[in-house]
Amino acid sequence: MSILPYKIFSGTKSQYLAEKICQHLDCELGQMKVMRFADGEFAVSYEETVRGRYVYLVQSTFSPSDNLMELLLMIDAAKRASAYKIVAVIPYFGWARQDRKDQPRVSIGAKLMADLLSAAGVDRVITMDLHAEQIQGFFDVPVDHLYASTIFIPFIKNLNLENLAIASPDMGGSKRANSYAKHLGASLVLCHKTREKANEVAQMRIIGDVEGKNVIIVDDLVDTANTLCKAADLMIENGAKSVRAIVTHPVMSGKAAENVMNSKMEEIIFTDSIPFDQARCPKARIISISDIFADTISSVYNNQSISSHYLL
Repeated sequence: MSILPYKIFSGTKSQYLAEKICQHLDCELGQMKVMRFADGEFAVSYEETVRGRYVYLVQSTFSPSDNLMELLLMIDAAKRASAYKIVAVIPYFGWARQDRKDQPRVSIGAKLMADLLSAAGVDRVITMDLHAEQIQGFFDVPVDHLYASTIFIPFIKNLNLENLAIASPDMGGSKRANSYAKHLGASLVLCHKTREKANEVAQMRIIGDVEGKNVIIVDDLVDTANTLCKAADLMIENGAKSVRAIVTHPVMSGKAAENVMNSKMEEIIFTDSIPFDQARCPKARIISISDIFADTISSVYNNQSISSHYLL
């Protein structure tokens, strides 16, 4: 293992990913202890010096909110231990679906998240496939926003599918799907849905031709998988040859795995931004993003451009 001028530490639930990142960088994962108390509170302490060092803290902020609180405590502890620069590496930025005030008297969770991280003392944020790109503007510190298309585009090309169509499961993801379609020279398909309440789709219709096409649905996250599975089944009913899904963040709440298994989708491809047990869903395939984050950490420290990581 090489001795680097920066140190990488991990939150409890993202240690698997931090270890992979360290393997790519040929360094050891920093030693940190999380002390848990009987009432559910916990405290963070570093087991080695971080004084005057660049510190990278790896933690996705998926549910429960303990993951966010742990990251905030890690930032605070590093600041109080005189770290030179503190960089939060957040592969999955939770609360990002609350990015605007779309009805009266609601919170904007993503802005609050940014404020909390800034108040804790973070100097930079590295994340991937935010639910809404404008969330970068919620921060007053630099944000390096990475894209999973860097690994998904080569994967799609290696499938060698004829009559390829790229689809978005809703209108909100149309820009992302259009970028994939243009890059791959594929046709574009959109799904228009209406909701009666959160996580429940009332109606859906397809905009575009899927007959005889091998369709790949692209999205930033999958929660209950209701929308994704409904879209896949509807496309098969409308003559699609096959349907796959490529999703960055496998939130996979509740019966999501069961929904995917019962759908007409051939397979679903995730990244490892959030831990997911493939045994829950044999149709799932996981591609690691550890090399992208390792390269970005190295580039950021050395003041090098990260634009080469963007394919779209």
